[in-house]
Formats: sequence, C-alpha cells, structure tokens
Amino acid sequence: MSHTRNRPLSAADLDAFGEELDAIRARVQADIGPRDARYIRRVVAGVRWTGVTGRALLFLGAFVHATLVPAWILGTLLLALSKILENMELGHNVMHGQYDWMNDPKLNGKTYEWDIVATGDNWRKTHNVQHHTYTNVRGMDDDIGYGLLRIFPEQRWRPFYLMQPLIAVVFALLFQWGVALQDLRIGRWLAGRMQPGELREAFRPVMRKVGKQVLKDYIVFPLLAGPFFLPVLLGNVVANGIRNLWTYTVIFCGHFTANAEIFPKEVVQNESRGHWYLRQLRGSSNLTGGKLMNVLTGNLSHQIEHHFYPDLPANRYAEIAVDVKRICVRYGQHYNTGSMPRQFGQVIWRILRHALPSRPRVLRTGEAIA
Repeated sequence: MSHTRNRPLSAADLDAFGEELDAIRARVQADIGPRDARYIRRVVAGVRWTGVTGRALLFLGAFVHATLVPAWILGTLLLALSKILENMELGHNVMHGQYDWMNDPKLNGKTYEWDIVATGDNWRKTHNVQHHTYTNVRGMDDDIGYGLLRIFPEQRWRPFYLMQPLIAVVFALLFQWGVALQDLRIGRWLAGRMQPGELREAFRPVMRKVGKQVLKDYIVFPLLAGPFFLPVLLGNVVANGIRNLWTYTVIFCGHFTANAEIFPKEVVQNESRGHWYLRQLRGSSNLTGGKLMNVLTGNLSHQIEHHFYPDLPANRYAEIAVDVKRICVRYGQHYNTGSMPRQFGQVIWRILRHALPSRPRVLRTGEAIA
C-alpha cells in the first residue's frame, strides 16, 4: 500500500505519459554506440583484474605468513568486489540483452553464464520474463517475497511467516542459492502438485552449475594453496557471502520499500503502455549515492529506470533519470528515491511488520492503477 498521494491519471494522461517515456527510449537507442562498448569492456577488465589480484593476495597470505592477515583481508575484499561487479554490472545487465548489438559472443544476453550457482537460463525466465513483464503482480511475479517472505499486507498470512525475520537473514547470506532454487517450484512438489520426475529433470542443469561453482571456489583454488587450503577456502566463502549480502540488499531496496505497491492480476488485462510504465514506477525504488553506488549496484540504484528500460545499457540510467523524474513530477507521480540506509530500513520494517498476523488487504484493480 502506497504511503504517498499520486495524482489520478485520465486515459489521455496515461497515453501522454507513456509516449513521453517511449520518446526517451527512442532517443537513447539512437545514440547507443562506442561509448557504451568502452564502458562494458572496462567493466569486464575490472572484473578480471580485481578477481586475479584478490586470489593472488589470498595465496600470498597463505605462503608468506608475515602478510597473512592483511593479505587475506584485502584479497577477500577484492575477490568480493570482483564477484559483485560480475554479478550486477556485468552478468545481470548482459543477460538483459543490453549489449547484444555489439555482436560479441562473450556479451551475448542469450548465452552468458554468470559466476553464481544459479543458471543463466533459469534467471532469464524468472527475472527477464516473469518479473519484468509482471512486476509486483501477485501470483505472476515470483520475486514478491521469493516464496519465503510476506512483504506486503495483501499476501495471506500463515504461521510460517513468524519465522521470517530469521529466514530473511539466512536468505541474505545464501542469496545466490535462493536464486538458483527459485524456478524449481519445490513448493509445488511438497504440495503434491509436481511429480518427482519433473523435479529431478528441473534439478539437472542447476546441479551441473552448482557442481561447477563449488568445484572452482571451494575445491580447486583452495587446493592450489596446498597445506594452506583453509585460509583460501575461507576467503572464497567470505567473498561469496559479501556478494550475497550486497546483492540481496540492493534488490530488496529496489522493490520492497514502504511506498512500493503490489497489484492484482486484473491490471495486466488490456494494459496500455502508460499503465505498464505506471505499474513499473509504483513497484520500484531508487537509491542515491553517486557514481560509486551506481557502479557497485550495476546501476540498479536506478531501479525505476531499469524497470522502464531493462534492455538499454545500464550506464545510461543516471542521465535518463533526470528526464524520467521530471516527467513523473509533471504528471503528479511519486518518484521513489532515497539513501540505502533509509530504503533498507523500510525493507526491514516490512519484513518485521508483516511477519505478524493480519488479515490480507484486498486491492481492487481500479485502486491499483488510479
């Protein structure tokens, strides 16, 4: 439920709203070129060299005891930075097809495979298709609470949700594993609505990816350190944990702040372009913090712009945001932005508040799109 007042828009207003936002897309698409290619190639180089340097420092600390603690700390942080950049600025954005125009097979959105246990194919289905098409539509967007959390009062309460403050912490620490399991529909199997054979078939590509990631991070690289296996293993575990926590925080800040709204299925019936933009706006939140925040979040600090234009190069979102905000203000629509502490504080409040029993709020279609 929104805590802000948005001006009701007439059908003519909605059409004009959509046309102005479509015009931004057309303008940026016409300008995409070398500047964007240079940016993403710099990101690729940054991922590579922070990763190589981080792993080298972990080995240095293992073999040169005098440097063990500082080298381990710096190496772990650099490895975590590499994983964050690869996950958010490279993998997420490439898999949206933002750089398909470059015709670089390594940056192909349909085939890119990122450095987490979740498969790229499952992510493209649950995120690119389901989430971005049906953003915050109850029963159609699986990202609403990820099947684990009650985030909105419209979700029906169950006793299980009393545990969600603890579940939320565990989910944050193991976020890549939650993403890996999201499309397997384990809940359907537990409820008897999926045959064991179907689940096994769905598990096969996930287990192959899990095996590859576990082998790389938790066996091969630690074994290269010989008798100093444990410090290198711990560095990899902590680096993955830091990446998980950061990704969880950014994504939850972008979708579950106090003013984020949830919608009934009926809103997508005969949904106009203007309505679609309005739903994306009211289901998304931005983060302030400048250029460093933009890079570290894969430019998902501009979640509103990302939901408007998921296939445009994300490095353009900051400049696009100036015009998007101006349009939203002119049409009397709340442009939700704030610092990470402020936005994440609202997320924590939602998790704690909606863990407690309450009757589900019924949201009418007209209310959702007024």
